[in-house]
Amino acid sequence: MNFLQEALSFIFTAANWGGPAGLSARILEHLQYTVIAVFFSAVIAVPLGMLIGHTGRGTFVVVTGVNALRALPTLGVLLLGVLLWGLGLIPPTVALMLLGIPPLLAGTYSGIANVDRDVVDAARAMGMTESRILLRVETPIAMPLILGGLRTATLQIVATATVAAYASLGGLGRYLIDGIKVREFYLALVGALMVTALALILDAALAFAVWASVPGSGRLHRSGSMPQPLLGDEVALESRSRAGRRPDSEARHERGNPSPTVEA
Repeated sequence: MNFLQEALSFIFTAANWGGPAGLSARILEHLQYTVIAVFFSAVIAVPLGMLIGHTGRGTFVVVTGVNALRALPTLGVLLLGVLLWGLGLIPPTVALMLLGIPPLLAGTYSGIANVDRDVVDAARAMGMTESRILLRVETPIAMPLILGGLRTATLQIVATATVAAYASLGGLGRYLIDGIKVREFYLALVGALMVTALALILDAALAFAVWASVPGSGRLHRSGSMPQPLLGDEVALESRSRAGRRPDSEARHERGNPSPTVEA
């Protein structure tokens, strides 16, 4: 409990959020590593998953490749990258990319491959090209699964980006490594708590994106009902309609009907 109290006291002290080694700077560095790794993972996995899901060719590559990449130890890949490229941003980015590609590839492939074939055949019958079918028909339908893969990849990367500290980089992993190194274990707990909070925030944002991307739900649009006029508008419309009407006697007179006075 003493470690937890010290960690919470450290987090809620304003002075610990400023400076080049403060919590704000470490969170931004952690987000930077996460965004870079997710971006390059998506650049590789999403087009490949869309192509394989659309053509149906290379399914074996997806299954075996995803399982093989998931079996790789992230820390081992990081240390190998440090031996090959030295300290810097490249080794942790490569290690995190190999962690983020499998869920993105699996989610994209599953989303495209599970689109109803009747919908695809109808699009072909309308004369749409294969690229238009992929981008305008299959991708919007598969978007929830694609974003689901992005959500899983982001959570795994943001939770594992602490390994960047092993390559002499910053991020929230610095609290973990430095706290254990100097035997200030509450600092390690600070890093763990901040990574957990950051992962929960990103998960909530991506969960909302998945919920809003369901095709046909219209959850990001307002109701399609026509706006109702205000009371003043109704009064103005009613007065205009009354002013535009003519008495029935005048109308009958113009049609040639005798007036009630003449008939009397």
